[in-house]
Amino acid sequence: MRFLERERTTLAKLLPDLDPALRETPLMELERPGSPGVRHFRDSGGPGLLVPESHQGRGATALDALRVQRAIGSRSPSLAVATTMHHFSMATLVGLGGLGDGLEWMLIEGVAAGNRIIASGFAEGRSGAGILDPSMTATATADGIRVNGVKRPCSLARSMDVLTAGVMIPREDGQGDELAVALVPADSEGLSVSGFWSSTFLAGAESDQVTLTDVLVPPELVLRTATTSGERLDELQTAGLIWFQVLMTGSYLGAASALVERVLLNERVPDHERVRLFVETEAAMAAAEGVARRVDSGDLDESALAQALCVRYGVQDALARIVPRAVELLGGLNFMTSDEVGHLAACANGLSLHPPSRSRMTPPLGAYLADGPLAIA
Repeated sequence: MRFLERERTTLAKLLPDLDPALRETPLMELERPGSPGVRHFRDSGGPGLLVPESHQGRGATALDALRVQRAIGSRSPSLAVATTMHHFSMATLVGLGGLGDGLEWMLIEGVAAGNRIIASGFAEGRSGAGILDPSMTATATADGIRVNGVKRPCSLARSMDVLTAGVMIPREDGQGDELAVALVPADSEGLSVSGFWSSTFLAGAESDQVTLTDVLVPPELVLRTATTSGERLDELQTAGLIWFQVLMTGSYLGAASALVERVLLNERVPDHERVRLFVETEAAMAAAEGVARRVDSGDLDESALAQALCVRYGVQDALARIVPRAVELLGGLNFMTSDEVGHLAACANGLSLHPPSRSRMTPPLGAYLADGPLAIA
């Protein structure tokens, strides 16, 4: 099988119109502010990728989604990173479907049927925060809740139809507070989008600032978890973090794969060098696929999270070797005559910037290694 053939075949099966549209658009046009990439994603039915077919979605598995994100990343790193945040929000809503009263599934079906874009206002970008920790404040009123706060950067800020945000609100039984997810329509009064992302790298991801100032969210758009803490909520946060790592790893592998593909197609590069890059890139992908298969088996416990983090950091280290070697093999002329090689190289390094940082996770992973099932006697 040819390099990236499996990933692009999966993309063609699930979102048949997307790869042709991306392939026909120059890379640097897809990577600029105002990129047409998100529009292509929407028009191809991408928002419903993770929604079950029974709810008008594409029914992708975690393994499918990983391969799709790599395929998209090989065409546009910005679009892969941005859509990972949409899929993370959708995976969270699907997880909430098991905690709520069924309203979640109506909303999920509406996203898929209407090809609506969901931006994430969760705290996944905040150092030291849990992935579903509240990032905004909410005040209960007779008409719903009033939400205030800022999310930056917020991918898909310019194209979103809905912003998801974690908030703490009073329980309906009056016994303390509970975590809820507010779904805030993008055209809500008091919601504004302003510039934040100044870098030219990943500029097509629309990662700007979203500000909520006393935004009213009606009760039907507030999804309660019916719990303040404990095992069920912990499971949801663990599952969300695993999904985040799998999809983001695939996205950045795609950016690096775009460089590797250029090397593999260059017959002037010695065969042994091309084989070396191919092997290391495919080994990294195989490790990520192992985590995706575990997600598909329903195994989303803490050991699965440890595996997902180990694989993500391992892929991160692999990219630190693969990308500079690919740039070197492509040569100075390719680097000097086009922005594409330098752009892809810079984008591929972005995986290390996503939470949780390795330094933060070293203590719990070390404890898992010492005391858990991977303990060394």
